[in-house]
Amino acid sequence: MSESSREVSIEDEIAQLRMTRPHVVLMGAGASLAACPSGDKFGRRLPVMANLVEMLSLEDRVPASQRSDFEGAYSALVANPAKTATARIVEERIYDYFDKLVLPDEPTIYDHLVLSLRTKDVIATFNWDPFLIQALRRNGQVLRASGCPTVLFLHGNVLEGHCVRDRVFGVKGAACSQCNEPFVPSRLLYPVTKKDYASDGFLNDSWRRLSEAFKIAFMVTIFGYSAPKSDGDAVRLLKTAWGRSKDREMEQFELIDIRDEASLVKSWKGFIHTHHYNVEKECFSSSAMLHPRRTGEDFMNRIVEARWTTPNPPPRTSELRELHEWYQPLLLAERKTQERALPNAR
Repeated sequence: MSESSREVSIEDEIAQLRMTRPHVVLMGAGASLAACPSGDKFGRRLPVMANLVEMLSLEDRVPASQRSDFEGAYSALVANPAKTATARIVEERIYDYFDKLVLPDEPTIYDHLVLSLRTKDVIATFNWDPFLIQALRRNGQVLRASGCPTVLFLHGNVLEGHCVRDRVFGVKGAACSQCNEPFVPSRLLYPVTKKDYASDGFLNDSWRRLSEAFKIAFMVTIFGYSAPKSDGDAVRLLKTAWGRSKDREMEQFELIDIRDEASLVKSWKGFIHTHHYNVEKECFSSSAMLHPRRTGEDFMNRIVEARWTTPNPPPRTSELRELHEWYQPLLLAERKTQERALPNAR
């Protein structure tokens, strides 16, 4: 197929778009592990809660009996006035470790993900690492032309910052657009007993926006997030937004995880309507990778109109430039469709 015919066929497909609801991707630590299985650019490994104490050399601060439950151990430190200094040291070591992480030079899952979704879509993450913001930055030239998905940080992030006075969020090191004061770095750790996402000042906006997206999403992808008991408040908030599973007879729930299907479905059974779910072992088998920037169209064709669709996966290349070039016909089709919808827009 010639490049011009490919552009026309994609444009025709987009012209038929009636899906304006968001595709929501919710990511946990498993997403970062999948993106950097051998560690970051410099070989630094990605910790998870189960090995956080050992990997960050916190054995001198966390008793051996509490290391299997780091969040519980941290909560105990915060609750003990005599351990305030210890809690601060733990916080600083964690922040410093994650702040040093850097994406590998070659395209990762994070690069593919931010390119594969559109402005109507949402990526929400529990992860502290800077990978998502780094991916947004290095794909910025493409994303500025096409628009990028909304990004929400649910547990804070080492590259996120905010303005306390004006309630403006941005990237650490930048300045507030309202008062021009430098952003305050995001907080990362919260005691288990005080994970009140709905009322905590700087988490409130992210959770509110995620809840709004969950209410109207046509598809939710859960990527590497196990919904631990310590995040019970988070799951309850999402369930309230999603509503009753029996009222979601048209929506799709997608799970990307290495765990077995039975345990995954059990974890999310309150969200899934009968058989309207799929489980993938790796991200490249997911909807966003098989139908990049077209998950809504694929959904409409298959679920609503019962039409066969053909996957259009991006190349798994070692060069960002090649990945950007591959996306150009898709972006061109979107721009042409926008121009048809808004004849006076230039």
